[in-house]
Amino acid sequence: MRILRVAPWLYPDTKGGGDYHVHAMSRDQAAMGHDVTVLTTRADESLPRIEETHGYTVLRVSPGVTLLGNDVSPAVARYLWHADGDDFDVIHAHSHCYFVTNLTALKARLGDLPLAITNHGLYSQNAPERLFSVYLRTLGRWTFDQADVVFCYTEVDRERVRDLGVSSRIEVVPNGIDTERFTPEGAESELIDAEGPVVLFVGRFAEGKRPWLAVEAFAEVLAAYPDAELYLCGDGALRGDLEAQVAELGIGEAVTFLGHVPYDEMPKVYRSGDVLVLPSRAEGVPRTVLEAMASGLEIVMSDLDQVSSTLGDRGHVVADGGDESLADGLFAAIGGSGETSEQIAAGDHRWTDTVERTTRSLESIAENNP
Repeated sequence: MRILRVAPWLYPDTKGGGDYHVHAMSRDQAAMGHDVTVLTTRADESLPRIEETHGYTVLRVSPGVTLLGNDVSPAVARYLWHADGDDFDVIHAHSHCYFVTNLTALKARLGDLPLAITNHGLYSQNAPERLFSVYLRTLGRWTFDQADVVFCYTEVDRERVRDLGVSSRIEVVPNGIDTERFTPEGAESELIDAEGPVVLFVGRFAEGKRPWLAVEAFAEVLAAYPDAELYLCGDGALRGDLEAQVAELGIGEAVTFLGHVPYDEMPKVYRSGDVLVLPSRAEGVPRTVLEAMASGLEIVMSDLDQVSSTLGDRGHVVADGGDESLADGLFAAIGGSGETSEQIAAGDHRWTDTVERTTRSLESIAENNP
């Protein structure tokens, strides 16, 4: 099968759960014998325009103009316009939140290539929620409707997409992780040196992730647990603001900014921690949460319906404006003991299952394309 995968960003050009998902899916489908090309925008002008890596082809084009974290790329439009059944059997786009996926929907509408769209999370982490709600019920719904199949991680997200009025076929394919690498047993990371409780934040420093809430809550925890430490894995536009916040709160000695941590190091980082905190206002089913669960950590996160059901005994869910604060969740996590969440993650979220089920669906729409 000849797959054209379309995504705004790709790991390791950029670091994020969705970016890694695109890379790993392409790598593993190529290993299965499929011909995979990833069309993406060039995050850095020094990167090659065409590259063969991990068995698949990367085609990087100019991002054009960036609006609200969204690349409006005429180069993507030009490439899609000329792509046809002589080149590819199917297009697989990632996230309806981006202009490149809107373009794949237009291609499907006007052309003859079947289209699959993976919903990595219904709401954008960059655009204002009210504005994005309007988008979802207009252009977003239209984009979904052009797809031969829409992949959702959970039944909750499937229902939310259907509630928009989307008529396309929807399949639930859980997000997965490498459950052989992310386990409680194994070496710990030399990046983390702590005597007391270790709280981890793993993710981009972006508005939608709300990392400042993690810092704020940790400051309260530190008053009760003076030997506690917070390690922030990631980077982004808010780093300067977060560093200023840490300084203003006077907790600099207990907070470490690790920057981007190589993916191969992350299993050791999780094993070195006690709690993962994720205060996001919007997510799909974050890879970081699944990886932390499989590694045996407690989870403290905002109340997201599509994620809460996967947390098991180690989950501490905190609703915005609720009676319990994020700091309360951290106190409960540090003082509590979950028992089975790593088994839940390993049993229901194997990456090999994600790849196999996705590939079977792509094959089915390619075979049914007249």
